[in-house]
Amino acid sequence: MTERLTATPPGITLAPLTLIPDGKARNFVLEMRAGRFHGFVVRQGDTVRGYVDRCPHMGVPMTQVLDDYLTPSGDLIACSWHGALFRIDDGVCVGGPCTGQALTPWPVTLADGTITTA
Repeated sequence: MTERLTATPPGITLAPLTLIPDGKARNFVLEMRAGRFHGFVVRQGDTVRGYVDRCPHMGVPMTQVLDDYLTPSGDLIACSWHGALFRIDDGVCVGGPCTGQALTPWPVTLADGTITTA
């Protein structure tokens, strides 16, 4: 069984910004020598934020449907398993079973229209 990682090295090219529609999120799985990393990136205009795809409440992936990380209004990240809600800007849980805990940040950056790990 491949170990599930919680961080990636900087400088990995993920995708062009246009791959993620504004106000949406996208899943990324990176296969590395040490194991497999699961994360997601949320796009808000020209701002991108990345998080490890793991709910702090139960340690499960955040969504049951690929790339469906946000509430219908797009203003919060939602765990589809137990209803936990997280702020997009800092990953802090503001509702549900893990209030006050936070998602693990995944540092990403945007340069010249390309999203990379930071």
